[in-house]
Amino acid sequence: MANASPNVSPNPSVIRHYWSLTKPRVVALIVFTAVIGMFLAVPGLPPLRESVLGTLGIWLAAASAAAINQILDARIDANMARTSWRPLVSGTLTVRQALVFALVLATASMLVLVLGVNQITAWLTFASLIGYAVVYTKFLKRATPQNIVIGGIAGAAPPLLGWAAVTNMQGPHDWEYALLLVLIIFVWTPPHFWALAIFRRADYARALVPMLPVTHGVSYTRWQILLYTVLLVVATVLPWATMMSGNFYLAGALVLDAGFLWYAWKLLDPPDEFFAMRTFKYSIIYLMALFAFLLLDHWLLPFLQPAAGVGFVPAG
Repeated sequence: MANASPNVSPNPSVIRHYWSLTKPRVVALIVFTAVIGMFLAVPGLPPLRESVLGTLGIWLAAASAAAINQILDARIDANMARTSWRPLVSGTLTVRQALVFALVLATASMLVLVLGVNQITAWLTFASLIGYAVVYTKFLKRATPQNIVIGGIAGAAPPLLGWAAVTNMQGPHDWEYALLLVLIIFVWTPPHFWALAIFRRADYARALVPMLPVTHGVSYTRWQILLYTVLLVVATVLPWATMMSGNFYLAGALVLDAGFLWYAWKLLDPPDEFFAMRTFKYSIIYLMALFAFLLLDHWLLPFLQPAAGVGFVPAG
């Protein structure tokens, strides 16, 4: 009779497949920048309830968007080496299973944000979800080599979402400062993604996706990466120029900017084919470190410059 006992535990492999639908590494970076936005939005520690529920709601929405992205991109993923293992391509999950999963995540996200945080965060998060999962994935990605530039606004929104979660955007400078963070990620996205696209250009060509290296060539894309990296340097100075952050952040940002500029310049005549991928990996480290400098500066500035009266202390 022992063999007749049903195994009610979930199949670990099935859980892993659903987990992979959420693009956990990508979503982790999204949630990281959202959480930093929360901490930058208020002096001291952000309110616990709004922070925890806001983080949960933003993660659920980002995970849902990632799953919808894989549903809509299944044909493209099947033609690309780096995505051919995904569960919808390999057949380990069906489109119906993935769609139900994505809709459950999206519904849970909206409930958490509307009932536990505030409506403006819910609306902004929903707009970001639609912007990435539908507007970018379904239309822009297939329509124009500027797909990642135009669609990048959705991926740049997380700091704004985190900021809104703990402030309800009621302070006099909330929109101004939160949108500065959005601008940084918006300008960072093209050189970050185009470096990957250069390395994976054969995949994109095979999948008929009009990424810039496919439509305009690698040389043109390399110059665009350098141009956007210069613009990124300007964008990263703005928090200091507007007195949102202080000299500690500026020093860290300039060091990171110098590194990114070196990669972008070197990429014009790279030592090998893998240098584009090394540039892509540096861009991820760059963004995480830049936001870490913003957070450290936010906490250090009141102690480093108590008498100067400079720095960012948003209205509560």
